[in-house]
Amino acid sequence: MPNIAAVLKEEICRLAKKEVKAQVGKTQKASAQYRRDIANLKRQLGHQEREIKLLKKQQGQTPKEEEPLESVRFSARSAKAQRSRLGLSAADYGKLVGVSGLTIYNWEHGKSKPRKAQLAALVAARGIGKREALLKLAELTVKKNPRRRAR
Repeated sequence: MPNIAAVLKEEICRLAKKEVKAQVGKTQKASAQYRRDIANLKRQLGHQEREIKLLKKQQGQTPKEEEPLESVRFSARSAKAQRSRLGLSAADYGKLVGVSGLTIYNWEHGKSKPRKAQLAALVAARGIGKREALLKLAELTVKKNPRRRAR
């Protein structure tokens, strides 16, 4: 005759495992659902951030304006790359930023660095594209020479 204590112990272990498995299964399902919900919320957040950037851009604000100037570093190489990406001469890029062409040349060759106000203008110019830069340049030219007519 088998030992009653051993059989009873085995039965208790079997029932305990079954109960634990049932409880853990519920927890695992809930955890998986929470992970799906979090992933979905992250996707929604990404879509909303892109939409906010687009709306700010449509209003004329560039997303780079929010960047604090303390965290912005000036690089002569990046200034030159930005100007060449826009396809502008140093004089035209200077008009866009609000300085002379010679100043742009000196920045690009590391002979001088922009002041805080000029750095803010450079940061604002980083976020614009070629078409937008040409439009702003045309606006600046028209504002400076109101007597000239467009041909």
